[in-house]
Amino acid sequence: MIREPVRSSNLSSVGYDSDLQVLEIEFNSGSVYQYSGVPTHIHSGLMSAPSHGSYFHEHIKDRFPFVRVE
Repeated sequence: MIREPVRSSNLSSVGYDSDLQVLEIEFNSGSVYQYSGVPTHIHSGLMSAPSHGSYFHEHIKDRFPFVRVE
């Protein structure tokens, strides 16, 4: 999945597959996680949020199933 770099103290890059509703996040630590069942509006909200990290913690973390892929 192609990820787009983001400016964040916690997140490094974000990718999204709208057909599968899979959100992929690379953290500054180098870890990459895929979150499943993420609606398009959540991805859009993350990308347009003033703080990507805060949006992630409020709207994504612990709300969607995830797997670590790297």
